[in-house]
Amino acid sequence: MALQKGDFILLDYVAKVKETNEVFDTTKEDVAKNAHLHKEGEFYEPKLVVIGESWVLKALDEALLTAEIGKETNVEIPADKAFGPRDPDKIRRVPIKQLYAKEINPVVGARIEFQGKTATIRSIGAGRVLLDFNPALAGRTLIYDLTVTKKLEVAEEKIGALIHRRVPVVEENKFKLTIQDKNLTIDMPEETFYVEGIQIAKRGVAMDIQKFLPDLAETKFVETFTAEPKPEAPAPVAEEAPVEEAKTEESQ
Repeated sequence: MALQKGDFILLDYVAKVKETNEVFDTTKEDVAKNAHLHKEGEFYEPKLVVIGESWVLKALDEALLTAEIGKETNVEIPADKAFGPRDPDKIRRVPIKQLYAKEINPVVGARIEFQGKTATIRSIGAGRVLLDFNPALAGRTLIYDLTVTKKLEVAEEKIGALIHRRVPVVEENKFKLTIQDKNLTIDMPEETFYVEGIQIAKRGVAMDIQKFLPDLAETKFVETFTAEPKPEAPAPVAEEAPVEEAKTEESQ
């Protein structure tokens, strides 16, 4: 069955620059390590995509409509449908001392913040630095080797994936979901209580559910703090009765 706009899918992919075969993004940890893209704390796993919601590049979003579940698909995206052509007016040469003044150590290829904009350092020489303010992938044709690993069908699967998207540091199966009539209750595992930004994440989950599962009228988050069991008092030790020493009569 063909995929449609609004479908929830899990997407595995390796994204490369066609001209150089350089990997610039992936959901696969081994590929990220080989391409020197691996980041500590990053989660490498199939990515939740709701088709048509612009969670990926528009051209890639459109290509997903023809993808087959479980089958690898190759998608080529020309520059004009990716990050646009490279604009020569966005390339400037500046004195290197301006970077030093901002405590920036210039390295070719580095992405830096300069005068409120992001730039790539293209070259260094004669006391000047060539800064490229174009998007890093502007002017490049992109190749996505992708597989739709699964289509999420039931409400619980979709809710779990939406939660995991917002709170990836806690395993999805640790959230207990209860749907009764049009009300959803999410029992939060204890690991989430101290996650940084958890209140913002909960708000995001509630808004996602309101948007994608409009039949649910109410979303309730339950946080239960369980008291630590009190240590049992040691049982009193019974005093042993004194043992009388046996008397031995001396032989006469």
